[in-house]
Amino acid sequence: MKRILVFLIITLFSASFFSQEYNIVSNIHYYDEKVNNSDAYINERCILDVYVPKNVKNFPTVIWFHGGGITGGQKEIPEGLKNKGIAVIGVNYRLSPKVNAPKYIEDAAAATAWVFKNIKNYGGRRDMVFISGHSAGGYLAIMVGLNKMYLNQYGIDTNTLAGIIPFSGQMISHFTTRKEKGIDELDARIDEMAPLHFIRADAPPLLLITGDREKELLGRYEENAYMARMMKLKGHKETTLYELQGFGHGGMAQPAFPLLLNEIKRVEKLKK
Repeated sequence: MKRILVFLIITLFSASFFSQEYNIVSNIHYYDEKVNNSDAYINERCILDVYVPKNVKNFPTVIWFHGGGITGGQKEIPEGLKNKGIAVIGVNYRLSPKVNAPKYIEDAAAATAWVFKNIKNYGGRRDMVFISGHSAGGYLAIMVGLNKMYLNQYGIDTNTLAGIIPFSGQMISHFTTRKEKGIDELDARIDEMAPLHFIRADAPPLLLITGDREKELLGRYEENAYMARMMKLKGHKETTLYELQGFGHGGMAQPAFPLLLNEIKRVEKLKK
């Protein structure tokens, strides 16, 4: 059921987490050496940062894809996810028009596969990996989370993700993928580049978060509302939609972070 929030205050973690120390390891290549050496743009863009709690084991991890319309932006560790007792993986990916779809989705999948392969080495739980991002980053997260093809290439079942949490992500074909084909941004498509094309009952928990429908970019709330409805009709039991009343496309991320953290706590309790 859709939930409209006027004001959001959620206390999620005890103050002890705020005294926890963290390590950050920057600019790790998530493709192997052979691939990096074969393409200068991959070597430049396909890197990630790892932000992890020190001297802690079995923590959850959030893979975070930046926004920017798939044409800009840089990897980040969002302030709203720091000092919360979790690991955060900030990911860069290749951008249009230097590459076209599905290259940037493939990058998002490669970064996700790297996390599954390596997070235990940092102390994290492989069964508590969440995939998220804002705007274009949310689109990449849900494409990797719903279309099994991308992670299957690495021998990973997408259903091992603990949750998919796009912030204001596009659910129809992303406007940049349409622009690459000469299609207008208002000419909607639901094809192999659309998360809506891959609705399924057996997907990981799906938390959809958007800004206010009257303040959002294009029809972003309506796309997410349709996704939520279709996932439920398909038989998916763990789809939730939040509309953050009063917040626009860019401003909705900050009040959305507590919802993401609350979802991590919810899933963690279920897995204990």
